[in-house]
Amino acid sequence: MLQVLILFSLCWWHLTGVFGESVSVMEGDSVTLKTNVTNIQQADDIEWKFGSNNSYIARIKKQWQNFSIFYVPDGRFRDRLKLDNKTGSLTITNITTEHAGIYKVEMTGAKLSSKTYNVSVYAHLPVPVISSNSSQCSSSSSSSYCSLLCSVVNVGHVTLSWYKGNSLLSSISVSDLSISLSLPLEVQYQDKNSYSCVLNNHINNQTTHLDITQLCHTCSDQGLPLLYIVLISAAAGSLLIVAAVLWYCFCWKHKQIGQKTVIHEIYENDSTLPNPKPRKTKSKEPVYGNIDRNNQK
Repeated sequence: MLQVLILFSLCWWHLTGVFGESVSVMEGDSVTLKTNVTNIQQADDIEWKFGSNNSYIARIKKQWQNFSIFYVPDGRFRDRLKLDNKTGSLTITNITTEHAGIYKVEMTGAKLSSKTYNVSVYAHLPVPVISSNSSQCSSSSSSSYCSLLCSVVNVGHVTLSWYKGNSLLSSISVSDLSISLSLPLEVQYQDKNSYSCVLNNHINNQTTHLDITQLCHTCSDQGLPLLYIVLISAAAGSLLIVAAVLWYCFCWKHKQIGQKTVIHEIYENDSTLPNPKPRKTKSKEPVYGNIDRNNQK
């Protein structure tokens, strides 16, 4: 039993040295890779290497007080590395996906040791977009289903999932970089359950909740707003016609009054025009007939 335990420990140590300690970080953040040394001794030398080619990126020679940072030929680490002169830890600032890979630190001097890190860098996740895949409305809300599609673009090393409440309905995962994903779902038009589409990786997630009333419509739901639009349009048209008629009447009446006023002012101000003479009316005198004076006596 002791031999099996020793063999297992050796295998685990070997695997840890090959694959390294896994470190996950979001793009744009900083990460510090430690040496597990609290204080570098005078005779210690520390070297940091990156990638399969073991390119030197940092070196400390304590005895000579030599602290150096190197840039790989493509310059990906320029102005991004910070070296702790006391512990030998390496910090990568404003990290991007091109800085993902294997980092190895070797310490020589009073004690020989090495450590390997496997750094994974994840881009910020986009918010999933839910759209309706149904081109027409449904005439029967009790039996028909609404087709939905949850989509994301330019993602890698992620999982896209549909949830009903807290229960997983379906999911799809990819390990490629910069790929587009889509995941379909069918729900009944009158479904009252809570649905959500979730995009996640090892350290982050983005969630979009489904609003069935906005994406899934029955024909009756679409007919009622159409009726409202027709009625409102008819009422607005009638009001415009009435307003036009009233405005025409107002303008015509104002024009007539203006013409009468102008004519009256012309007669008052122009002396050459004949003044209208008032018509003379003949007074009516009493008419006396032939009265027989003998009858008066």
